[in-house]
Amino acid sequence: MSILVLADLHEGQLAGATAHVVVAAQAIGGDIDILVAGEGVQAAADAAARLDGVNKVRVADNAVYAHQLAEPMGALLVALADDYSHVLASASTTGKNVLPRLAALKDVSQLSDVLGVESADTFLRPIYAGNAIATVKSDDALKVITVRTTGFDAVGSSGSATIEAVDTVVENTQSSFVKQELAQSDRPELGGAKVVISGGRGMGNGENFKLLNGIADKLGAAIGASRAAVDAGFVPNDMQVGQTGKIVAPDLYIAVGISGAIQHLAGMKDSKVIVAINKDDEAPIFQVADYGLVGDLFEILPELESKL
Repeated sequence: MSILVLADLHEGQLAGATAHVVVAAQAIGGDIDILVAGEGVQAAADAAARLDGVNKVRVADNAVYAHQLAEPMGALLVALADDYSHVLASASTTGKNVLPRLAALKDVSQLSDVLGVESADTFLRPIYAGNAIATVKSDDALKVITVRTTGFDAVGSSGSATIEAVDTVVENTQSSFVKQELAQSDRPELGGAKVVISGGRGMGNGENFKLLNGIADKLGAAIGASRAAVDAGFVPNDMQVGQTGKIVAPDLYIAVGISGAIQHLAGMKDSKVIVAINKDDEAPIFQVADYGLVGDLFEILPELESKL
């Protein structure tokens, strides 16, 4: 068996999610290649070559792949896929955008959000907002899989894989890159942070989210939010944690004023330690929390910050 992992890139650099996908590939078994596609991606390719367990890094460096649009990336993967039994990517924006196109063009089914590997053709994935885990077996010759990276640890970076250029350059007349707006923050990226503190509807308004800043600064934490807080306009949607937001699994997750709807729990219940602060002692969030504090968050947060 041979496996191709599509590398995640962030501003031209290799994103941490790729190291988690490689662990999923190792659980499947076989030779593992990484595809780094973009423009000016040599640094990302070098970083991918250092990941443990990687056999080869294939680099498609061309302007047509600059923003990893689904159309050229799908065509590139189709050109390479016959060499592989599995194609994997993280369940990130890029993976969810590109791999369904590959699956459609190859006329195979896609397995999404895989969080466990039983064998080379049998996988575990969440259903019903994570309340149940389905065991799925694929008989397709080519397995196209997006991986929920929170289900796998990251691989080490002491490897020395070979790097080779991919000469395939596809044409793309179907789509064009217009612009992107990146949220600027000095805090850790939400999806990869080791500590996350999130606010919910109980925060009352967007101004009150400032109460989380001091705690986040002292803990080196990213700040997230529930969908209720985002829908209410308290904070932008790039802060949303949950089934329809970001899936996180930090070492410490602090939920403040969040009731704990199943859609939110689906995005954070794999966190190693969960702390819940809520004035409603019957809030569902307490059912998954390791530590619960019942009380007024507007009194608790300043005291917590002073104690830290």
